Amino acid sequence: MKVFNVSFSFEQEGIAPVTLTGTEGESVLEIALENGIDIQHNCGGVCGCSTCHIYIEQGMENLPEISEKEEDFIDRAVNPRIESRLACQCEISGNISVRVPDQSQFLGH
Repeated sequence: MKVFNVSFSFEQEGIAPVTLTGTEGESVLEIALENGIDIQHNCGGVCGCSTCHIYIEQGMENLPEISEKEEDFIDRAVNPRIESRLACQCEISGNISVRVPDQSQFLGH
């Protein structure tokens, strides 16, 4: 089982960057939730919404290619960019760095 680093930075003020480890095939969402990082995932992490939207800052090549379904949901995300992905669909196969959008914008947070 290969272990990789996932570095998280946050748009929300007052949250320090952190680097965690995850195993090959584990999603960024799973790694975040297992380590107390609160990333919204209204659909339960099954590519059924856009609330786990993140930005990939480094390591896009260490993720699976984006699917049409994921692209459709990213189009509905807040402030989508070319480096946007859904954390539930980002199964790691190498080191990556991600930026988590401000999670306080979601209702119920």
